[in-house]
Amino acid sequence: MTAAPAAEILHPGVAIAARNWSRKASLRAVYGSYYSAMAARVRKGGRVLEIGAGSGHSRHFLSNLDLVRLDILPAPWIDIVADAHEVPLGDESIDAIVMLDVVHHLADLPKFFQEVERLLRPAGRCIMIDPAITPVSGIFFRSFHAEPVDMRANPMVRQEYGQNKDPFESNQALPTLLFKQGNHRREFERRFPGLRIAEVRQMSLFAYPMCGGFQDWSLISGPVARGLLKLESALEPLLGPLMAFRLLVTVEKVGRR
Repeated sequence: MTAAPAAEILHPGVAIAARNWSRKASLRAVYGSYYSAMAARVRKGGRVLEIGAGSGHSRHFLSNLDLVRLDILPAPWIDIVADAHEVPLGDESIDAIVMLDVVHHLADLPKFFQEVERLLRPAGRCIMIDPAITPVSGIFFRSFHAEPVDMRANPMVRQEYGQNKDPFESNQALPTLLFKQGNHRREFERRFPGLRIAEVRQMSLFAYPMCGGFQDWSLISGPVARGLLKLESALEPLLGPLMAFRLLVTVEKVGRR
């Protein structure tokens, strides 16, 4: 296990995220709801691995978990600096994996889910929240977000990012393609019979786009964001397919705990 030195210089993307996190109460409210949703799906007890923990924000919300934080980039709060495709932990050593806005950055999803299957104990869960591409959110992400949306990609093959992929390169469409498009989802189920897709939920309607994400701007305050989040939970079943901005996916390893 490689601990990041406290004096490590942060990647510019991580530094910008940290700056806007501290400035924007609306952003903290929205992402706090994401962390809470993941934590609610982690069974009590056991070891939890957070993959893609570079922002370090989980430490404000998941402190009650036995959490190990992994990222490809070093930072003072990272416990393991490693590639998510090759995690330096033993077989069946983890009870749960949590990931926020990570899947769409991964270059090789089939290889990654081989690691998920290897790492999880029987009945262990991998809980992921990532961008959802819906009619409304797709317009927003294409217009106001720097990361691309390519719905032509095949999520079940290695993505063509080049040899020296920057950790922030991505395709925001990958989670939607993998878990919402029938042909790719069936291919996932065929190739990973040891993993069961237990939940696919379209969530996050108004508060996220109005807070501006990790951009410098926000249209709402923290209290307004919290009020919108309460409203969203009631409206998600109706409006999720039209305008959800996030996809919550729970994958469970087949077998008894």
